[in-house]
Amino acid sequence: MPLNPFLPDTGFWNGKKVLVTGGRGFLGRHLCERLIHFGAEIRTPTKTEYDLTILNNALACFEKYKPEIIIHSAAYYGGLGITLAEAGTIYYQNLVMGANVMEAARRFMPEKFITVGTACSYPGNLENHLREQDLWAGDLHPSVIGYGSVKKMLAIQGIVYKRQYGLNSIHLIPSNLYGPFDCYDDYRSHVVAALIKKFCDAHLAAKDVSCWGTGSPIREFLFVEDCADGILLAAETYNDTTPLNIGTGVGISIRELAETIATCLGFKGQIHWDSTKPDGQKVKQLDITNMEKALSWKPRTALVDGVRASIKWYLESLAHSGVKGPRPKQMAA
Repeated sequence: MPLNPFLPDTGFWNGKKVLVTGGRGFLGRHLCERLIHFGAEIRTPTKTEYDLTILNNALACFEKYKPEIIIHSAAYYGGLGITLAEAGTIYYQNLVMGANVMEAARRFMPEKFITVGTACSYPGNLENHLREQDLWAGDLHPSVIGYGSVKKMLAIQGIVYKRQYGLNSIHLIPSNLYGPFDCYDDYRSHVVAALIKKFCDAHLAAKDVSCWGTGSPIREFLFVEDCADGILLAAETYNDTTPLNIGTGVGISIRELAETIATCLGFKGQIHWDSTKPDGQKVKQLDITNMEKALSWKPRTALVDGVRASIKWYLESLAHSGVKGPRPKQMAA
C-alpha cells in the first residue's frame, strides 16, 4: 500500500489502454499501482518480450497493445559510479530506446506520449534553482553528460514530432527519486538507496560507515509515490512541449541526508567522509513554479517520512530474503 492516499479519481484513466515502459521497475511499478487503482488497462512490456532498442520490436509492441497513452519511464541508468563506468552504454541504450519508442508512437498516434526525463539534463554550471527555460543555458556536468544529453534529445524529439506529425507529447523532469522498490544494488543504486543500504548493513553489522565525497553537494529528493502522482496529473492536464519540472523545490546536503538516515535508523556508529571520491555537481535543485501553476499540486511526503518508509522496505526485504546483503539487480525493462 502507498504511504499516502491515492489522488482523487477524475475518471480520466478508467478503461484507458496505457503502456508503461519500465513498468516493472522502480518508478514504473508505482505508476502502475495508481493506474490499476484508477481503472486503466495497463501493459508493461519487458526487455525479454520487446527489446525497445530495436525499432521493429517497438513497432510490434505497439501494434499488439494499441495503447491510448504511453508513459516512457524505462531507462538504463544509476548513481555516480555507473554513470562514470558505463557512460557510453548509458548513452547508446537510452538514446536508441527513446528514439525508437517515440518513433513507433508517432506511427500509431496515441492520445498522449509522456517522457520521463531527468534533472541531469540541466547545465552543470547553474547554481540556483533550475528553471525549465535554463535547460539549454550551458554544458552538462561531465559526470552525467551521457544520460543527461540523451534525455534532452527526447525533449527535442517531442517538439519536432509534434510540429511535423502532431504527436501530443510532454516531457517531465523529476528530481532525484527514492523510495520502496528502488535499486539497492551496490553498483546501480542512486544516492538515497545507496546510503540507506550502507547504513542499514553497517547497523546490522555494528560497523562504521564511509561515504563518498565531502557531503557538501546540495540535492533535491522526491519520494517515488509523489513523482508517480505528478506524472499522472501532468498526463491528464499538461499539453505543452515545454519541459516541466516535477519536484519539491527543497534542497538538502548529502551530509544532512546521511544524518537523517542515521537518525531514522537509530544508527550508533561513526560516519566517515572520503574526500578522495568525487562530489559531482555542487547544487541540483529544481524550480517548481511552473509545476505548481500547471498542476495545482505539490508533493506531499516529507523527507523524513519517505526515508523511514524506504528503510522499512529495505529491512523487510532483507528479512524476507533471509540474507544480509544487496537485493538482486533490478534492471529497467
